[in-house]
Amino acid sequence: MTIVSFPGGSSGLLDPSPGRRPVTYFSNAYVLGLTVTAGIGGLLFGYDTGVISGALLYIRDEFKEVGENAFLQETIVSMALVGAMIGAAGGGWINDRFGRKKATLSADVAFVVGSVVMATAPGAYVLILGRLFVGLGVGVASVTAPVYIAEASPSEIRGGLVSTNVLMITGGQFLSYLVNLAFTQVRGTWRWMLGVAALPAIIQFFIMLFLPESPRWLFLKKDKSEAISVLAKIYDPDRLEEEIDLLSIAYEDEIQSKHGARYRDVFKSKEIRLAFLAGAGLQAFQQFTGINTVMYYSPTIVQMAGFSSNQLALLLSLIVAAMNAMGTIVGIYFIDRFGRRRLALTSLSGVILSLLILSGAFFLQSSDSASLCEVCGNRYGWFAVLGLALYIASFSPGMGPVPWAVNSEVYPEAYRGICGGMSATVNWISNLIVAQTFLSVVGLVGTGATFLIIGAIAILAFVFVVVFVPETKGLSFEEVEILWRERAWGRENSDRRRLLEGGEA
Repeated sequence: MTIVSFPGGSSGLLDPSPGRRPVTYFSNAYVLGLTVTAGIGGLLFGYDTGVISGALLYIRDEFKEVGENAFLQETIVSMALVGAMIGAAGGGWINDRFGRKKATLSADVAFVVGSVVMATAPGAYVLILGRLFVGLGVGVASVTAPVYIAEASPSEIRGGLVSTNVLMITGGQFLSYLVNLAFTQVRGTWRWMLGVAALPAIIQFFIMLFLPESPRWLFLKKDKSEAISVLAKIYDPDRLEEEIDLLSIAYEDEIQSKHGARYRDVFKSKEIRLAFLAGAGLQAFQQFTGINTVMYYSPTIVQMAGFSSNQLALLLSLIVAAMNAMGTIVGIYFIDRFGRRRLALTSLSGVILSLLILSGAFFLQSSDSASLCEVCGNRYGWFAVLGLALYIASFSPGMGPVPWAVNSEVYPEAYRGICGGMSATVNWISNLIVAQTFLSVVGLVGTGATFLIIGAIAILAFVFVVVFVPETKGLSFEEVEILWRERAWGRENSDRRRLLEGGEA
C-alpha cells in the first residue's frame, strides 16, 4: 500500500486501486441495516427528550404536587439530562471495555426499565427515577450509536451513515409530538406517551442479539477471524485486504502501548488533546448556538405573529420538528460530498444571519410595543417566523449532524470510547446549562439581546471551526491519526516521535 498525500496537506494510507467499485449510501444493504438498527438508539434519544413537553401537561393534572411546584416540573424534565450526562460519561468506558454491541444492549435495558417505571409511577418521585433511567439510556446511546455505525462504515460514506443516527434523533422528536397528539384523548394519556418508548428499545435489543460486534473493536480487542468475517460482508475482496492491512497496523500500535487508554491520558498526549478539543468544542457549540432555545421559543414566535391559539403553537412545533428532520436528510447528502468542515461553516453562516433576524424582530417588537398596531405586530411576527425557518434550515444540515460525525471518527481506536463519552458529556452539560439559564437571561436582558448573544456565540463557533477543526471527509481512521500527529508535531517530526514512543498515541 502506498503512502500518498491527502486533502489538507497531510499524508496517509490511501487506496491505490483506480478501478474500485464506487461506494454509495445505498450500495450495501448490510451496512445500511446495521446503521438503521443502531439508529434506533438515536430514535429513542429524540423521542424521550421530546415527549416530556406534552406529557407534562397531563402529569400536572394528575399529580397535584407537580402542578403546584415548578421545581418538581423542572426536575421531571431535566432529570433525563442528568441521567444522560452520567450515561455518556460511563458509556465511553463501557464501549471500550465490553464493546459497542453490549453497550447498545445495556442502553436498551435502561430505556425499557425507565419507560416501565414512568408508565406505572404512583407519584412524582418515582416518575423522576424513571426519567433518570431513561436518561442513562440516552447517554449511553448518544455515545455508542455513532461509534458503532462509523466503525462499520466505508470511509467514503461514513459521514452520511453516522448522520443517519442524527436523522433518527430528529425523527424521534417528530414522532414524540405525533404520539402526544395521538394519546391526548386516550385514558392514561401521559403514561402511554412515556411508556410506549419501551417498544422500540425491545425491538432493538432482540435485533442486536443477532447482529455482529463492531469489526474494528473485534479485530483490535477480541477475535480477528470474526472481525474479518464481518468485514467481508461490508467490502469487496480487494478492498477487504486493504482494510485488514490498515487494522493490522492499528493492532501493532495497540499492542506496543504500555497500557490501555485512561481518562488522564487524553490530556497528556498533544495529538489526543487537539482531537478532543475539536470534538468536544463542536459538541458544546452545537448547544450554545441555540438549537434547543430556538426550538423551545417557537410557540412565542407564533404569538408574536398574532396567533394565540395553542393548537397553532402545537402545529408549529410539528412543522419545526419536520423541518429539522428534513434538514438532516440534506446533511446526509452533503456531508460526504462537501465535507464536515465546509458544511459546518456554511451552516453557521446561516445560523448567524437567522439569529440576527430573530434578534431584530424582537427588538422591533419591544421598542414599538406601546404604540404597535395589529398590522405592524403581524409584520414583525412574520419577520421572526422567517428567522426561525432560516435557523432550522441552516442548523439542521450542518451543526446538527457534523459534531456527531466528527466525534465518531477523530479519535484513535484506543480512545474512541473514552473521548466519545467525554465529548457527549460536554454536549449534555452544555444542553443543561442552556436549558437552565435561557429564561433567566431573557428576563435579565430581554429576548432580542438574548438572541444577539447567541449570535455572537455562533460567530465564535465559526472561528473555532476555522482554527481547530480539520477536514476528515473520506479519510480512514488511520489517516485521521496521522493528521492529528502532524498537526501536533509537524510532518517531519510526527513519524520520528511515533517511533520514539513505540507507536503509542
